[in-house]
Amino acid sequence: MTATLIQSPDRVVLPNISWQTYQSLITDFEQEPAIRLTYDRGMLEIRMPLDPHETYKKLLGRLVEAATEELDIEIRSLGSRTCDRADLARGLEPDQCYYIQNEALVRGVAQIDLNQFPPPDLALEIDITSSSINRLSIYAALGVPEVWRYDGQTLTILSWQNGEYLSQDRSIALPLLNAENLVRFLALRNTIGETKLVKQFRRWVKDSVAEVES
Repeated sequence: MTATLIQSPDRVVLPNISWQTYQSLITDFEQEPAIRLTYDRGMLEIRMPLDPHETYKKLLGRLVEAATEELDIEIRSLGSRTCDRADLARGLEPDQCYYIQNEALVRGVAQIDLNQFPPPDLALEIDITSSSINRLSIYAALGVPEVWRYDGQTLTILSWQNGEYLSQDRSIALPLLNAENLVRFLALRNTIGETKLVKQFRRWVKDSVAEVES
């Protein structure tokens, strides 16, 4: 077995890894939340995300959660929970993921089996350094209906339609939110603190709702 360092010192890629080994590593790394695994039919990527990645992951997640609170939308937040299916021989850990439209289906479920329940409705991907494995194809195989990808400058909202992910102006799960406004708030982190940023975002959500209702 050969480890190949690809693109960045924050990851290694290992070929010819069995599903059983991947599952064992998931268990082994349960207490290491900084380590992320992506598995695609024998290819395993192990990532150790750097600070910019983690900063935007948490901040974008906070915006989603703040919006759902202000909009009084129930969600189930599952962070970077492992999304995998043995029958597909594929799995990954989103940077953040949420049940929104299907929240009621999984509300009382302790451990969600993706063979029995739908996948999360929304997944967040921070692509400061690109993965060596096509993670979007894994989301597609798992049936995740909406993925947001942020590269530090541009946010792309993708929804699964007619057998492919298509770029959208705004979220399907949270239609009030569009890429332009989300990027505007994410960019503020360079000039103000996160607490103030999220407070400003909450005010914008409230004002936007009031404008729609007026």
